[in-house]
Amino acid sequence: MKRYYIAYGSNLNVRQMKMRCPKARVIGTAEIRNFELLFKESKTGPYLTVEPKDGGIVPVAVWETTEADESALDRYEGFPIFYYKAEMTLPVKELTDGKTRNRKCYIYIMHEDRPVGVPSRYYVQTCIEGYRSFGFDTDILKQAVQNSRRLYNEKRKYNQH
Repeated sequence: MKRYYIAYGSNLNVRQMKMRCPKARVIGTAEIRNFELLFKESKTGPYLTVEPKDGGIVPVAVWETTEADESALDRYEGFPIFYYKAEMTLPVKELTDGKTRNRKCYIYIMHEDRPVGVPSRYYVQTCIEGYRSFGFDTDILKQAVQNSRRLYNEKRKYNQH
């Protein structure tokens, strides 16, 4: 059965995704409306997640995945401990014919109680490569870095008092 996966972070990087999920193929792009990107902490550093925000827009790629691909993604994303899976129906602009079709997709979202963090340059660069390969505006990603840094610094400042 075909399953459609929403990528918004390092899994936009086609080279990296091909190593991780060799049978997966990009079917199109979409936007998640009323969400924003944030970087949140894990044991190995901060990574991207999406959270609701009025007026926000997150550009995404949609991959068709096999059961084996989804299992590989579950392991990579630390499901269900680090990220959980949610379902979304998105209007996907398909690469083959340019038509927009509603697709039921799954997405990994980091547990909301994780603290905001500042990502490594390497991780951000991996995400930027993915953004560029899909023609997405990298300013959205750069804004997420700035927002996460600001929230992180505010929390540190608050905790010092």
